[in-house]
Amino acid sequence: MVIERGIYDKVIVTRNTPEIAESIGFLPGTEEEKMAPWLAAITDTLEVLHKGDENPISSRNYIMEKANVQFKSVNFMRGRSIQNAVVILDESQNLTASQLKTIITRCGEGTKLICSGNLAQIDSNYLTPVTSGLTYIVERFKDFEGSATVNLNGVVRSRLASFAEENL
Repeated sequence: MVIERGIYDKVIVTRNTPEIAESIGFLPGTEEEKMAPWLAAITDTLEVLHKGDENPISSRNYIMEKANVQFKSVNFMRGRSIQNAVVILDESQNLTASQLKTIITRCGEGTKLICSGNLAQIDSNYLTPVTSGLTYIVERFKDFEGSATVNLNGVVRSRLASFAEENL
């Protein structure tokens, strides 16, 4: 949609950035460099999509540059107005309704928001499948003409991940 069809100018990938273990301390660099560890799921996916290429890392970097992929922290979304972009909100099951409202209300003209998440993978001590912001927006947007919900069945990572999701 960015490269081939020119519908959007950029892809912004964002997510909440709480650590799940003890802090590793200050991360040097730009906002994008600091976000890289939290957004490795995106770069991992691009590498898998290009694993048959002669140089998958170069292919990933080329796509990220060509599609103007930007990594942004949810913490810095307040006050922004995002125009003509695809915004991918990863791990949105771990956000509250008010955090999701903050992000959604920053989407300007020509912007598509994709919220991905899995309620079975909530790892916040403060949220449940009932109180997750993802559940809230799915319910609130179900009658909005400009929205759609896609539910995927099963765990695609591995049998181990599937077992953990069902039993932990």
